[in-house]
Amino acid sequence: MADSSILFQPLKVGNISVRNRIAMAPCTRQRAHLDGTPTELMIEYYRQRAGAGLIISEGISPAAGGNGYLFAPGLYTDSHQKGWHRIAEAVHAAGGAIFGQLMHVGRLSDPLVLPHGTNPVSASAVRPDPLARHYTVNCPRPKRVYGTPRELSIEEIGTVVGEFADCARRARDAGLDGVELHAASGYLPMQFLSTNSNRRTDRYGGSAENRARFVLEVVEAMQAATSPGFVAVKVSPGWTFHDVFDDDPVETYSVLARALSERQIAYLEVGNYGQPWDVHAVLRPLFAGPMIGVAGFTRSKAIAAIAAHRVDMVAFGQAYIANPDLAERYRDDLPINQPDSSTFYTQGAEGYTDYPTYEAAEADQLLPVDSAFATGSSRSSQAGKLQPVN
Repeated sequence: MADSSILFQPLKVGNISVRNRIAMAPCTRQRAHLDGTPTELMIEYYRQRAGAGLIISEGISPAAGGNGYLFAPGLYTDSHQKGWHRIAEAVHAAGGAIFGQLMHVGRLSDPLVLPHGTNPVSASAVRPDPLARHYTVNCPRPKRVYGTPRELSIEEIGTVVGEFADCARRARDAGLDGVELHAASGYLPMQFLSTNSNRRTDRYGGSAENRARFVLEVVEAMQAATSPGFVAVKVSPGWTFHDVFDDDPVETYSVLARALSERQIAYLEVGNYGQPWDVHAVLRPLFAGPMIGVAGFTRSKAIAAIAAHRVDMVAFGQAYIANPDLAERYRDDLPINQPDSSTFYTQGAEGYTDYPTYEAAEADQLLPVDSAFATGSSRSSQAGKLQPVN
């Protein structure tokens, strides 16, 4: 049996200390009200998973113009803030900690979703390739190809930066333990970072330092509104999901990692999504704070990565979707449930709050504790290939 004790050592993360090295990865779930207010289901969902050392929430829109999906949560109105306050209270009462992931989708939206039918915005007016890999199965968004976004002006960039700062302030006032800037998965910050989607010739385009400027300005504004330890960042270096490409991702993310280290953020979450270079090995020496690894980890791989000091903590997505008591199962070497991909983006309790704990699970439905998830679930004959989450 693998020695799981290394997963249960405490860690200082920003302004808090967490009780174990197992994080719940940010996972798109689409259970909010249509106006973005968190629901009772969401409160229960996060409460169930408070055994994680750190919960990182699903993507939260920091402003109405940042949303791209139906039933996605926001945090820019009083109603939103009250909902997240109730979630934070539930998680804390169960002994957990939670960061809210702030996600502005940029060009990955649609006038049908945005206020007054406005066009989506981006670093440059570059339309995502409709043949590229995007969210598809069951994802609640308009079923049509993405259009051409409008390039943000310098003044508008300042407005968006301010919206992130206001959202971070609301997150603090709601009782969340911190916020994570979603600078991965092809969303707005990554649209600025990537050479194919950022064709600007001003101070936000061209060199890696310039393309990193938007992310750094957002981080600094959120820190000024809260504190340095309240703000974290997620990146997915070199990942081409949502049609983002980088001519030299090693340079881009090395520049960014050094700059984020200087700003003493709470942590840097790094996903290695099938890259030919060792993302964690390259970035680990460049970033002085805690690093969270995400994507492709099993329990044994997490133990090995932490033991080798490649990362300080590991986030699990699909495993946490299906196992509300994942930390306890990893600690006690217990078999795990398999997720049902057909319910990832639906709006009910099925596949959300009804996954059983180990004690309530049926033995013939369980998988070995070190299982990885790469295909559809046996819970539903309609489940196809698992879709990415956040």
